[in-house]
Amino acid sequence: MDNSNSNKIFKEAKKYIPGGVNSPVRAFQSVKREAPIFVKKALGSKLWDEDNNEYIDFICSWGPMILGHNFKNVIEGVREAIENGSSYGLPTKLEVELAELIVKCCPSIEKVRLTTSGTEATMSAVRLARAYTNRNKILKFQGCYHGHSDALLVKSGSGLLTEGYQDSNGITDGVLKDTLTIQFGDIKNLEKILKTKEVACLIMEVIPANMGVIKTDINFLKSIRRICTETNTVLIFDEVITGFRISLGGAQEYYGVIPDITTIGKIIGGGYPVGAFGGKKEIMDLIAPVGRVYHAGTLSGNPISVRAGFETINYLYENKDRIYKELEIKTNYIADEIRKLIKNYKISACVNNIGSLFTIFFTNKELVENLDDALTSNISDYAKYFNIMLEEGIVIPPSQFEANFISLAHSDEDISNYLKASEKAFKIISEKI
Repeated sequence: MDNSNSNKIFKEAKKYIPGGVNSPVRAFQSVKREAPIFVKKALGSKLWDEDNNEYIDFICSWGPMILGHNFKNVIEGVREAIENGSSYGLPTKLEVELAELIVKCCPSIEKVRLTTSGTEATMSAVRLARAYTNRNKILKFQGCYHGHSDALLVKSGSGLLTEGYQDSNGITDGVLKDTLTIQFGDIKNLEKILKTKEVACLIMEVIPANMGVIKTDINFLKSIRRICTETNTVLIFDEVITGFRISLGGAQEYYGVIPDITTIGKIIGGGYPVGAFGGKKEIMDLIAPVGRVYHAGTLSGNPISVRAGFETINYLYENKDRIYKELEIKTNYIADEIRKLIKNYKISACVNNIGSLFTIFFTNKELVENLDDALTSNISDYAKYFNIMLEEGIVIPPSQFEANFISLAHSDEDISNYLKASEKAFKIISEKI
């Protein structure tokens, strides 16, 4: 493909933007490509770049585009909302309607506060848990990403792993001491820490998707819920990715395990900037102006984002029986076919999938269950895979440690083309070219 325009734009971007991108996960350096593609437009399952190359999109804006790009209901709602104004600094009726819809769908949420990002939601949830318990320390799992606030960047995933490290510079020693981390799946160590360390909260991705997709064992989740209850530790489920994607009620509905606080984002904005955190009334009523835990935001509950989110969730709600079954069937089919190709071409790889999420790990392990397993992946093989797929018109995450996303817009033809490109890539990798 000709990428001359994208390359030219990237050269200019580096003059004004650190690294030429506004989020590290958009950089292509880890897949040994000098410049990322710069997207011009999107529709359904497709993207077009500044060189007019067409791609089938398996990133889906890192999750929000569950219905596909520019879905009719969403875009028509947004157009109508924009004509009324972009931001008011005062409450709107639609904020209440979106909140009501979220509460109706999410088992753990009795009240919800809207934010402008998932990072803000998780940061505020941790602050709320500390106030509720009057404790300082928090616990998280290594390789799980909960946004870029200081306390939650310790031993993190997503773009940090892509760059080859797990902590960020600029975090104070005091913050590091208050954030405890353990390996995902280590229930014995978790129980020991929660019973001895006076921890305010455990925050976790119910289904980790920022070290690649990890399929969580239900007994592990049930044990976590029991231990958190016994130790009066607030259990926070970070469902920024899994909320409204794994099921209408998120991973908590899927597994039947209910947290004290839930953070959500991505899908609840329909592709526009948004986040939210919610939970039990007794906890949420500690937030200002009712209580003394402060949270504010000029663009929290922005009318454009709220309208896009409302149209998205309302469509999911009205069609939930069909949509989630269809998405899971598509994803299972892709994962099963990839496993056949791995076997046929004797590739060192495995596939983790659940719901509409999947990751191909280029590793000798038969199953990836935690960060240590994920880090055994062959980054060079993934880079080859990524570049062949891109040249074949398939956009996948430019990092081994991220999830692929399936949308309602992905057609049988899209999936067939994805599998044909994967076979070509596996053949080349197997021949050590």
